[in-house]
Amino acid sequence: MKRLGYLLQVYAIGIVIFTLFRIGCSVVYCMGAGLPFELSGLYLKALLMGWRFDTVISCYVLSLPIILLIIGEFCSIKSKIYHGVIHYYVLVCYIVCFFACAADIPYFSYNFARLSASTLNYADSFAMVVSMIANEPSYVAYFFVFLVVAAGYCVLMRWVYRHTLMSAGDRVGWRWSIPTALVLILFCILGMRGRLEAKSPIRTGTAYFCNDPYINQIGLNPVFTFVKSYQDNNKDRNKRIDLIDAELAEQVYRTELCEAYQPDAEICLPDGMNVVVVLMESMTVAKTGLFDAEHSLTPHLDSLMQQGLLFDHTFSAGIHTYNGIYSALYSQPALLGLYLMKRTVLPKLEGLPHAMKASGRHTFFAMTHDQEFDNMGGFLKANAFETVLSQEHYPQSEVVGTWGVPDHCMLMHAIEQMNSYNDGKPFFACLLTCSDHGPYIVPEVDGFSPKHQKIDSAVVEYADWSINAFLQQARKCSWFDNTLFVFLADHGASRKSDYDMSLMYNHIPMLFYCPKYIKPECRNDLALQIDMGPTVMAMMRLNTQKPTLGIDLLHQRRPYAYFSADDKIGVLSHNYFYVYHADSKIERLYHYSDNDITDYMQAYPDTAAAMQRYAFSMVQVSQRMVFE
Repeated sequence: MKRLGYLLQVYAIGIVIFTLFRIGCSVVYCMGAGLPFELSGLYLKALLMGWRFDTVISCYVLSLPIILLIIGEFCSIKSKIYHGVIHYYVLVCYIVCFFACAADIPYFSYNFARLSASTLNYADSFAMVVSMIANEPSYVAYFFVFLVVAAGYCVLMRWVYRHTLMSAGDRVGWRWSIPTALVLILFCILGMRGRLEAKSPIRTGTAYFCNDPYINQIGLNPVFTFVKSYQDNNKDRNKRIDLIDAELAEQVYRTELCEAYQPDAEICLPDGMNVVVVLMESMTVAKTGLFDAEHSLTPHLDSLMQQGLLFDHTFSAGIHTYNGIYSALYSQPALLGLYLMKRTVLPKLEGLPHAMKASGRHTFFAMTHDQEFDNMGGFLKANAFETVLSQEHYPQSEVVGTWGVPDHCMLMHAIEQMNSYNDGKPFFACLLTCSDHGPYIVPEVDGFSPKHQKIDSAVVEYADWSINAFLQQARKCSWFDNTLFVFLADHGASRKSDYDMSLMYNHIPMLFYCPKYIKPECRNDLALQIDMGPTVMAMMRLNTQKPTLGIDLLHQRRPYAYFSADDKIGVLSHNYFYVYHADSKIERLYHYSDNDITDYMQAYPDTAAAMQRYAFSMVQVSQRMVFE
């Protein structure tokens, strides 16, 4: 019976540690979001739900040891090596699970989502990932927590092992062995399924039992979400998106994409204009003064947004930098979790860079870090960029951390590149900032002194200062008056969210700045990151050879905005917010304009259906354009 005691103690200890990690994740998230942590009410129900998911993982871990111990019981195996192998197998499996739980704490705080297989997108940038972790104090702290837990677990399990398996004694006899084995196997199978119902085992959607997206996610086990997302990504049917009938998608694309209208004043830029797109890392509107001037971290950007054509209801295509590059430049939405920039066969796209190159402009892209990260360099060179400036092109003395040189250094080197074009041809440049990405480093530079002590706020101030320093230097250049500047973000940043998706992770500013030709104006039409290219081309009267999913915001209006977050799709009207969970097929509809967290799916099914049809059709058509 001591062998049974070993299994029960292993299970109980595992559940306790999983629960402690879950509570720790909640505390860290609540501290970052400015929420009170309350161990009561719905949260206790979420912990109970978490026990179910933790049991699933524990039963998968213990399934092989159960079989081996049963075999050992029936065959009277008393070998210490045999039982030692079982013990160390359990030890290693649980420690790996605890590592995932520790990694999930900062992942959830940043992404408002549990750990998923999307983290594997960075597997081939291992050195940079290690550097990012090593240089971010909070990440190091979580790794230290993991080491402490792992060490404590090893000590505790050694005690359990010595008092159970090592002193198991003689077998208990057939009379008790057979019933015990059958019960263990039955409970292990039920534990792995997570549910008694025959139709389906436990799924991610099982955890969603209320209208609070934070509470709904707390019950999930990060090992469970990682494994399930990995399985989903590798299923044949998930390698291509199949959200809606292809013919219906094409029909919606042709007839419902947008509403045409005639603006009060046309914006027509002269021939031969330069274009500079500044893609700002993590610049959610929540950091600016657009809707909350009192808490703004970006005084320079706030002032700039009053001097050009601003679309203050713009939304990014996804929540990753590679989404921002792909979608902003090539006017295609994010295809859920598909990672097109790192495919073996790189997609040949059509978009703003192609139009700029075809019109005789120099095209170059500048970033702060290694161009191999996310396969940026290869992808960009394959899609109309002649020159890519990256960390290897800057003085080594300027490199300060994982993300290469600070923003202001990259921006000044970009100006040098622009000044080098003396053949009379205009240029197109895209400049990707990165300082506002952990691990944060606020460089010591003359002329900048942050007002905030917290590094995540101070680095936003620095990023804002860098933009201003860039423009001040650009104004001294001969090409400034003949240049259209576009400022937008690659994506936003996670903030407290009352909904399944954090809107602040996708709500970004988009500004067209050319003081000589564009008058200050703020438009609150729904706009997407993918609309930047077609709008620039409309201003410059350029045509692209192939259609994209972007629209000309000067002459067209969208009925909805739509975006992805790996396994979720969000759709916005001016009043409603529809969320679709691709993994669990859960749908929700919120009246977000009133900050209402009530789910109106049952009350307004037609509204939800129209929003879903629109977004699904756009994503489906985009996939056809890219792959076919």
